[in-house]
Amino acid sequence: MMENSLGPFPLFLQQVQSDVAQNYTIYYSIKGPGVDQEPLNLFYVERDTGNLYCTQRVDREQYESFELTAFATTPDGYTPEYPLPLIIKVEDENDNAPIFTETTYTFMILESCKVGSIVGQVSATDKDEPDTMHTRLRYSILEQLPSSPTLFSMHPTTGVITTLSSQLDRELIDKYQLKIKVQDMDGQYFGLHTTATCIINIGDVNDNLPTFTRTSYEASVEENTIDVEILRVTVEDKDLINTPNWRANYTILKGNENGNFKIATDPRTNEGVLCVVKPLNYEETQKVTLQIGVVNEAPYSRETSSRSAMSTATVTVNVKNQDEGPECNPPVQTVRIKENAPAGTRSSGYKAYDSDTKSSTGIRYRKISDPKGWVTINEDSGIITVFRSLDREAEAIPSGVYNVTVLASDQNGRTCTGTLGIILEDVNDNGPYIPKQTVVICKPTMSSAEIVAVDPDEPINGPPFDFSFRSSDSEVRKMWRLMKINDTAASLSYQNDPPFGSYVVPIQVTDRLGFSAVTSLNVVICNCITENDCTFRTSGRTGNGEVKLGTWAILAILLGIALLFCILFTLVCGTSVINKQPKELPDDLAQQNLIVSNTEAPGDDKVYSTNGFTTQAVGASGQGICGTVGSGVKNGGQETIEMVKGHQTLDSCRGVGHHHTLDSCRGGHVEVDNCRYTYSEWHSFTQPRLGDESIRGHTLIKN
Repeated sequence: MMENSLGPFPLFLQQVQSDVAQNYTIYYSIKGPGVDQEPLNLFYVERDTGNLYCTQRVDREQYESFELTAFATTPDGYTPEYPLPLIIKVEDENDNAPIFTETTYTFMILESCKVGSIVGQVSATDKDEPDTMHTRLRYSILEQLPSSPTLFSMHPTTGVITTLSSQLDRELIDKYQLKIKVQDMDGQYFGLHTTATCIINIGDVNDNLPTFTRTSYEASVEENTIDVEILRVTVEDKDLINTPNWRANYTILKGNENGNFKIATDPRTNEGVLCVVKPLNYEETQKVTLQIGVVNEAPYSRETSSRSAMSTATVTVNVKNQDEGPECNPPVQTVRIKENAPAGTRSSGYKAYDSDTKSSTGIRYRKISDPKGWVTINEDSGIITVFRSLDREAEAIPSGVYNVTVLASDQNGRTCTGTLGIILEDVNDNGPYIPKQTVVICKPTMSSAEIVAVDPDEPINGPPFDFSFRSSDSEVRKMWRLMKINDTAASLSYQNDPPFGSYVVPIQVTDRLGFSAVTSLNVVICNCITENDCTFRTSGRTGNGEVKLGTWAILAILLGIALLFCILFTLVCGTSVINKQPKELPDDLAQQNLIVSNTEAPGDDKVYSTNGFTTQAVGASGQGICGTVGSGVKNGGQETIEMVKGHQTLDSCRGVGHHHTLDSCRGGHVEVDNCRYTYSEWHSFTQPRLGDESIRGHTLIKN
């Protein structure tokens, strides 16, 4: 059926028939979408004839087809035919115009691009049936603004927009507008169509060089000034403002060999700012000529030489004179004075000059720093005078140079500062000496020691040294011997096997000019292997009467004390454990044993009780001591049975006040309770309990 049919409705579509209808009465019916499913009641079939009808118009874009099922049945419900699938296809009508995906397209293309460069692509959709003339689309450009010249074309089937010229210039026209059309039926005049707008922005490239607004500039600056702005230069650039194609980079091409100037870009105005970063001297240079150049941050897009791609200008800088005051040049000046020069000795001092006149007239001087107060300075001439004796070997005089800081000022109060270095010429005023005044000689391993002398004076007044004994004592010369090793060292050795001990040996050392000094050495002869070993051992080996313990000796003593303490602690703890043993055992009759511990042979007076336990008859009601005992002893033909908590034993006592225990035989000690029972008492105590099940397994033993 055709979509959007005009009727009349109901519209006959087809007749459904069954071959069985020739012999039987057949009723026809249908089911499916458009009948009993959405859209409801769009189709129906006549029961008797099988004619199929449509009740209203159908839109193919909404329903492309309907899949129905037809049934043929007899009046009694019998189905002689299988259900018949019935497909109703809605044929398309070109009732939908193509539509662009966007109403306005926006693209960007760089200026000066090549012919055929792709600007962008447009697309449209059509709801009609695909792959038919109804959906075969064709694109075209209807209008371009500005209209001349024609710069763009559109592919008719893909919708791709390309350039027709390479003369796009953003600086002339920065935006174009196109009116575009899409039409179905492959663009035939009767096809449906739609239009849209396409805006093409022209992107900027660096195709315009920055140029100075002037070819020459002039500026001035006072001498000795730095970090000051002296000139601003401007440029013109047609490229897009505030982009790398527009922003300028300035540079100094010539005239700044000394690095006095710097040029930078002001980011707000794009101007070049020329500054002085190193002071200028009018007396040396009155005028400086600079050549400056400018380029963009972005590289130039067109092919050209580097020189022609840069705009240049000339800057003339005039240096103005300034009254600078005194000039301390050179900043460090030196004079020579012999050390130990007498007070009042004069010498030329520091000299400053007027920078304009090169004269020292009118300049006054004063000290700022004189660490030891050795000199004074004349205010008018700068001449120095020795105030105290100068010592070249003093600790504060490195390398023999004494520095004094001087301040020079002119009549207007302008100042400069310089340093006067006083070179102290050496005088042989120090005798050589031996710094290490204690020498150890380990007698078993060495027979001599090396001694080294030094001289604070300069080498010209120093070594070679001569070593000798100062003392006239013949004993020193008999005991010791000196032998020179080199210019600054000698070997000291003993003679005649001296005993261990400490000795004072005076040694005189003389420099090359005959100036000498005596050093009293403390020589220790020690029974050692190394010098450190001698230092920490007891002084019995050196004979000085003092006692010195080494580290290992102290540790051995401490370990011995700790060992003795551990032994004592063990003994005390052992005694405490023995004394703390309980006097009584737990009161648990179920674990008691009866033991007859006397060692006599069995007698005839045994009595056997009815419960099988043996009791001992006695001739008299003797008494015993009741306690924790280890054995029983006969006492006058009588035996005494004692009961002990935890264990029951029999014991006989030999006399009043004596008792014996098992623990005492084993090295322990247990006190005995002072209670005594007769045999009758014992018998009356044990008989009721012998039948108790809880004490089965207890044993009465008589030895």
